[in-house]
Amino acid sequence: MPRMAPLQAGLRVNGLDVAELREQIAAIEADRAAGDREASITSRWVGGLRSAATSSFGGPTVFMGGDEDPGAMGMLLRALAACDVEVIVTRASLLGLRLDGLWIEVKGTFNVAPYLGIESADGAGYQQISFVVHMSAPDAAPEQIEEIRSALAASPVGETLTRRVPVTFELDVA
Repeated sequence: MPRMAPLQAGLRVNGLDVAELREQIAAIEADRAAGDREASITSRWVGGLRSAATSSFGGPTVFMGGDEDPGAMGMLLRALAACDVEVIVTRASLLGLRLDGLWIEVKGTFNVAPYLGIESADGAGYQQISFVVHMSAPDAAPEQIEEIRSALAASPVGETLTRRVPVTFELDVA
């Protein structure tokens, strides 16, 4: 078992309150439903290919598409990278491992032909995604690195992309 950060009130590692993280873990261990989240996003057409997306989780409106904003496919890769940064920082903090630097490079190849009405054997969307995690943690022990590797395997966005998630839709025409 890897060494964990000492449990003391106010201990912050990588900007996170370790005691608060452990309280959240204990709450989820006591009631697995406490780990469930439900997101609701509303994206409204602004004009051209641009949309404005708002989230039930709060935060600013995110503009996508158009000439100046990232597109949806790029946002998917951004979501994967951002999620994995969160996964790594959280696990490293719980382990008491201070990070000096962290960045993730994500690449993917996708096809848009089907949504334009053009047949494609590959189908729409990403055909492959790969990423490299660059982490600077000079004091990391091998077992801590392995813990972080295991945490990445349970990345919520990564897992969502690697398994088949049922998606349903309705078309409401007024």
